[in-house]
Amino acid sequence: MTTLTPREIVRELDRFIIGQDDAKRAVAVALRNRYRRAQLPDDIREEVTPKNILMIGPTGVGKTEIARRLAKLVDAPFVKVEATKFTEVGYVGRDVEAIIRDLVEASIRLVKGQHTERVRARAEFTVEDRLVELLTQSVKRKPANPLDILLGNKPREPELSPEDKNKLALRQEDVRTRLRRGELEHEIVEVEVEETSPRAEIPGMDININDMMGGILPKKTKLRKVEVREARKILLNEEEQNLIDMDRVYTEAIERAEQHGIVFLDEIDKVAGRGGGHGPDVSREGVQRDILPIVEGSTVNTKYGPVKTDHILFIAAGAFHVSKVTDLIPELQGRFPVRVELKPLTVEDYKRILTQPENALIRQYQLLLGVDGVSLEFDDSALSLIAECAWQANENSENIGARRLHTLMERILNDIAFNAGGGDAPQISVNVNAEYVRAQLTEDVLRKDVRKYIL
Repeated sequence: MTTLTPREIVRELDRFIIGQDDAKRAVAVALRNRYRRAQLPDDIREEVTPKNILMIGPTGVGKTEIARRLAKLVDAPFVKVEATKFTEVGYVGRDVEAIIRDLVEASIRLVKGQHTERVRARAEFTVEDRLVELLTQSVKRKPANPLDILLGNKPREPELSPEDKNKLALRQEDVRTRLRRGELEHEIVEVEVEETSPRAEIPGMDININDMMGGILPKKTKLRKVEVREARKILLNEEEQNLIDMDRVYTEAIERAEQHGIVFLDEIDKVAGRGGGHGPDVSREGVQRDILPIVEGSTVNTKYGPVKTDHILFIAAGAFHVSKVTDLIPELQGRFPVRVELKPLTVEDYKRILTQPENALIRQYQLLLGVDGVSLEFDDSALSLIAECAWQANENSENIGARRLHTLMERILNDIAFNAGGGDAPQISVNVNAEYVRAQLTEDVLRKDVRKYIL
C-alpha cells in the first residue's frame, strides 16, 4: 500500500477535484490512519477501527469522485453502491451483504491484475513458442474430446525422424525470426479456445448457475481461425491464467478487502426514516438496521471464504435535502463519527472545473475533436459565460452540480462535433468566444425560471 502523507493525498486529489478542502482533508486523514494502524503492535492493532465518514452535500459537487480517486490513489479495493438498491431481509431485492461480496470481487480483479503483470514476461516467451509451433505444424490438430479430458487421456503425437526434426528446427528458427520482426502478424492460424456461454443468473440472488456447474462438467473447446496478432492475445491470456496461482489470489484479495477496502454508500439519505410504518417506505429503517452490523463489524460469508468487515472504511454520502442526518437511526449515526459538509459550487468553481483538473472538460473536447482535425480553443470570456450559465441553471432549476457543464458543453459544441470528420476534411481552428456561446445556448438556458417564485 502506498504510504502517502495527508498533505500528499490532498495534493493528488487537487489534480482532479476542485474545492471541497474539508472533505479532502477528512479522507486523507482516514487513509493515513490505516498506515499508522499497520505500524502498531498486534495487541492494539485489532482494536483500532476506521473512523467512517459521512459526506453531506448536493449532487454533482464531488462526493463520489473524492472516494473513487482516493481508492485509485492507493490501489485499494473500491465499490460504489446505491443504498436505495437494497431492501430489508424478507423483501424482494438485494440484501446488504451483497455489498461485501461485490467488494471481494473488486479486490480479486485488482489483485489478479497485479499478479498478471508479474507473470506477463514469462507468458510472452511461452506464447512465442506456441505461435511458432502453430505456424510450423504440418498436421492439423482436432478439438480435444471432452471425454478424453475428463479421463485424462492425451492424444499421441507422431514421432519424427532425426532428419525431419532438423528440418523442423531450422524452419521454426526462421519463423521465430520473422515473427519477432512482425512479418507474420496477418498469417492465419488455428487456435483452440474455450467455448463461452451466457452467464445465467438466478433473479434476486447473487448466485451464478455457470459457477455452480463449472467444476462438474469439463470445459468445451473449439478451433478458431484467427490472425497471429489476435491469436497472440488469446494465447497470452491463457498462459497468464495458467501461471497465476488463483488460491493465492483469493487469499490476498480477501486480506486486501478486509484491511484496505473502501465502500462508498451513496444516497444514504434516501433510506432515512421519516416516520410511519406502512407504504412503499416500510423497509427503509430495516435497510439501515441491516447495514448497521456490516458497518460496525461482522463476518460475511462469500464463495471465496468468510470476510470480516471490522476494518473496511465506509464513506456514506447524501444530499439530505428532504430528510436530515438525525432521521437516520441513532446506532447508524454513531458509526459515522466524521461528518463533512460539501459546499455548493460557485461560478468561479465551475470555471476552474472546465480548465484546471488533469481530466478537465475543455481538454477532453479538444482531444476528441482533434481526432477529426479540429483545433479547439476557448476564450476567457466564453469560459466565464459557460460558468455563469451553469450556475444560473442550477439555481433556477434542479441543482445537478458540475454535471450541468456536460449539458452546456454538448449544446455549445453540437454543430462543430456534427460537421467535423471525413476523409477529405481540412485541418481547421475554431475559437469559441462569448458571442458564439450565447448564439448556441437557447433562451431556456439563459432566462430565469420564475415558476419557483410563484406561490
